[in-house]
Amino acid sequence: MKRKIAILGATGSIGKSTLDLIERSPERFEVVAVTAATNSEALADIARRTGARLAVVADQSRVADLAERLSGTECRAAGPEALSEAAAGEAELVIAAIVGCAGLEPVMAAVEAGKTVALANKEALVTAGALMTEAASRNGATLLPIDSEHNAIFQCLAGNRKDDVSRLILTASGGPFRKASLEEMRAATPAQAVAHPNWSMGAKISVDSATCMNKGLELIEAHYLFGLPSERIDILIHPQSVVHSLVEYVDGSVLAQLGSPDMRIAIAYALAWPERMATPAERIDLARIGKLDFEAPDVERFPALRIAREALEAGGAAPIVVNAANEVAVAAFLAGAIRFTDIVTAVEEALQHADLAAPSTIPHVLEIDQITRRHVEAAMKAMCH
Repeated sequence: MKRKIAILGATGSIGKSTLDLIERSPERFEVVAVTAATNSEALADIARRTGARLAVVADQSRVADLAERLSGTECRAAGPEALSEAAAGEAELVIAAIVGCAGLEPVMAAVEAGKTVALANKEALVTAGALMTEAASRNGATLLPIDSEHNAIFQCLAGNRKDDVSRLILTASGGPFRKASLEEMRAATPAQAVAHPNWSMGAKISVDSATCMNKGLELIEAHYLFGLPSERIDILIHPQSVVHSLVEYVDGSVLAQLGSPDMRIAIAYALAWPERMATPAERIDLARIGKLDFEAPDVERFPALRIAREALEAGGAAPIVVNAANEVAVAAFLAGAIRFTDIVTAVEEALQHADLAAPSTIPHVLEIDQITRRHVEAAMKAMCH
């Protein structure tokens, strides 16, 4: 039997990598639903190639174009009202790769339908971790991580008891400013910040890597995925990005997952789980690499790590505020409106002024997100004048 797949965010980088793997193993998978934010042309092409029965574009103004491009096929074109249907419908495995909080409601719909959900969307657990994990437990859903670090931990946990885990160790490349001084970071340009030394990523996540905020958000995500408290989750700088993360056990053993920096390895593990499948990823040659370096993170130069950990420990709405404030500040930096070092300052300021009461529903999460964005946007304008 082919595994039925829904791809939320099919036109993005995770979606494209997922499709690459599926199209290499057509005997194993059947794509039943695909979604995109605005790109109706690319979405229609994907739906035609895969034979999907439902294609959803979140931009209402693009629905008619999508429908026209899919005329003559058996694929139904739909707008944003059908996002949750795509997630909760006939698919067994839902690839959740919608960027930002726009992915929250469809991911929750998939979880409440008891699906296996492969999470590439950090925001689902960073902003609604308690709600998502409680709903998963209640509905018998399974959460599989696609982020390379969490996927590595998931692989290292396979066949072991959680009670035997001493700590989780997330690795971080350190980004382009790993050895930069504070003065150099204050003067950093967007072009310098997005020049990641190892991974090919979008501008926003590349800036998050440069501030180390991505690792702070992954710390929060790891807590909800694996159920360990903040003090048992460490971060380790590893500039080669070969060791994707590690798990230490109570007997002193440490298991690590290694691989080339290719997202298709993590995606393939989720697609085929609990089995494995072949990928075209480059095989690592440890003899050629020669050495693997590790160092403790510098929280003085990279305060995002401290702020994210404090937000996790504070709980409630704090992670939502960190995520939303960071997105607004990164956008302002990329637009040339603020300095690189102002990003984390803006996040910390937003936390100081926010109501951190815990959200009770996904709409409540989205409301806190919007309130935070408005506050930070106003602060950015004041800073620029």
